[in-house]
Amino acid sequence: MKILVCISKTPDTTAKIAFTDNNTKFNEAGVQFIINPYDEWYALVRALELKETIGADVHLITIGGADCDPVIRKALALGGDEAFRINADNADSYYIASQIAAHAKDRQYDIIFTGKETIDYNGSGIGGMVAELLELPYVSIAAKFDLNGTVATINREIEGGEEVCEVSLPVVVSCQKGMAEARIPNMRGIMAARTKPLTVVEPVAADALTSVVSFELPPAKAGVKLISPDNVEELVKLLHEEAKVI
Repeated sequence: MKILVCISKTPDTTAKIAFTDNNTKFNEAGVQFIINPYDEWYALVRALELKETIGADVHLITIGGADCDPVIRKALALGGDEAFRINADNADSYYIASQIAAHAKDRQYDIIFTGKETIDYNGSGIGGMVAELLELPYVSIAAKFDLNGTVATINREIEGGEEVCEVSLPVVVSCQKGMAEARIPNMRGIMAARTKPLTVVEPVAADALTSVVSFELPPAKAGVKLISPDNVEELVKLLHEEAKVI
């Protein structure tokens, strides 16, 4: 069995966000980057669990420059067998999906796992686009994935409940909380990752359907006004005139 896990580099959630070039580019100076948590904690770890229980080759793929190498090496340290980095710098979802699909097209992967979204752009379109480009079935926001031979049973959250799907492999699945438990790479895995293959591949020709016009930070939070519990009239006045909730 062959599994492909899509890995994205994202800023750490504690990073201070700023922009450059007239608010058209994210300022990466001083920012700590990590594996997108949905890709790492759920997609990658579930692939590793399948590797341990039924046997599988787990391949990793990311799109980006050499600055992505530490991130993909961590994924290798967790247990991935082989990694591929598409040497391209483009944040457009269709472009990224096209690169992943081109890589996967002739490699006969049984399962392609993605995270349900990335924590930087909160985009969730990659999995569906990859599935469409490869003409494969797609199950999104999966919280559980079980395999019986070549048939997968997938539980996914829906509004007000849970949906259980059955699908024959190959399949593309986006993963969310519940799929697996986060792991920490051990020293043996870290040492082994140094020698595992990381192949840099030049991108195929593909259109970028979107571009960034500008970024904008949310407005700063207003100060807090403390009202004495004895001054109900003042509280009501502020709720009415400033908060406009009554």
